[in-house]
Amino acid sequence: MIQKERLAMGAPTSSIIAEFFLQNLENIRLAHLTEKQKIAGYFRYVDEILLIYDPDHANIQDITNEFNSLHPNLKFTTELETNNKLNYLNITIHRTPTGWKTSIYRKPTFTDSIIPYSSKHPTQHKYAAIRYLYNRLHTYNLRDHEYRTEENTIHNIMFNNAFPIPPPKKNPPHLTKITTPNKRKTTSTQK
Repeated sequence: MIQKERLAMGAPTSSIIAEFFLQNLENIRLAHLTEKQKIAGYFRYVDEILLIYDPDHANIQDITNEFNSLHPNLKFTTELETNNKLNYLNITIHRTPTGWKTSIYRKPTFTDSIIPYSSKHPTQHKYAAIRYLYNRLHTYNLRDHEYRTEENTIHNIMFNNAFPIPPPKKNPPHLTKITTPNKRKTTSTQK
C-alpha cells in the first residue's frame, strides 16, 4: 500500500518535510492573511502559533476560519487569554497595563520527579534536569519576583530529590550590571 496523504509517524524525514510545507505555506499565503486581519505578531514553534492582534480590528473566529482554509488537512484551534494570561510553550505571558511580563509555565500534571541524587545513574544524567531548569531560568527575561519564584521551585525540586542545594546568589544574572574589567598593566623586569 502506498501512502498518498500525510506523513509517516516517526519517520526521520517527516518533521523536515512538515517544516518545509509549513514554511512554504507561510511564505505564499500568510503575509496576505496577517495584513488582511491586521495581525501585529505571528510567532511559530513547530506546530504552536502565537498571534498578537487587536480585537478592535480583528475577530479571532474569522482569523481561525481563514487559517483553517489554508489547506484541507490543517486544522487550527484557538486558546484565548484568560485573566490577561496566556500559556505558550513553557512560559506564561501576562498582559499588564504597561506591557508584557513572562513567567515559567508548568502543566497541571507537572511532578517534581527527576532522577534522585542517590541513584546509581551517572552524575551527568542526574544533573541534566537541573542544568535544563537553570538554563531556562537564566534564558528568559523574568522580573525579580518571577525569577526568585522559579529559583525556589528549582530548589524544591532539588530538595525533594535529595540533591545538594547551592547557596543563594545575591543578584540574578539578568539583574546584575555588566562591567568591563580594568585592563591590567604589565611590566617587565630585566635582571
